[in-house]
Amino acid sequence: MFAEERIEKIVQLLNENEKVVVKDLSKRFNVTEDCIRKDLKTLGKRGIIKRTYGGAVLLRQSAPHNDILSRVNINSEGKMKIAEKAFELIKPMETIFLDISSINILIAEKIAKGNKRLIVITNMIDIFRTFSKCDHVDVIGTGGVFNKELNGFVGSTAIESVSRHKVNRAFIGSCGVNMFDKSVTTFYMEDGNTKKAIIHSGKKVYLVMENKKFQYDGTYKFADIYDVDAIILDERPDEKICEELEEMSIEII
Repeated sequence: MFAEERIEKIVQLLNENEKVVVKDLSKRFNVTEDCIRKDLKTLGKRGIIKRTYGGAVLLRQSAPHNDILSRVNINSEGKMKIAEKAFELIKPMETIFLDISSINILIAEKIAKGNKRLIVITNMIDIFRTFSKCDHVDVIGTGGVFNKELNGFVGSTAIESVSRHKVNRAFIGSCGVNMFDKSVTTFYMEDGNTKKAIIHSGKKVYLVMENKKFQYDGTYKFADIYDVDAIILDERPDEKICEELEEMSIEII
């Protein structure tokens, strides 16, 4: 087994158990304890683990569980960078989907202030409001079950509505991305299932997220990282993450 393969297996064990012991790993992989310590040192440099006496623990965190409107003002500068990048990608006369996301609120505000003629489909109340006096944007709502914390519509009715559309670009928010099991997560099952439908509706699918989300996990997996075409970030991620994304042909924006 190559060192990188062993490191990936160690990370899988950490995701399952939250901690590992050098002696146990040495027996499991039939290598010396010094070899395992080198592996853990590598993971420590990548910011994935914290070394402990005789082993290591996972550094990954649960994503902060705040309501959607309170998230808008957290790292507003970084989120605005993402919104500006997204806006530049959108071409006049396109149909786009903006799902439930604090970053997508900012993208909507950029669109409203611009002059690109667009059709915007959304399941988020705040995005509707942004376009209420906007003549150059036609807005289509999904309907569905209203989630107060998300301030948007989710569930079977929303999913059925989403499935009727094909959009040029779909912009999807996420609570976290785990590069080791390749999961993209959120907190609510119905929100996740709605996001999954939105992904299927998009000719090109973008995750809009802060770089720090690579260290966070939500509680419900709605997609694999392979399901998206590109990730729009506030800053360039760790080189190891960049290499993995490039190998999967996922564009970093």
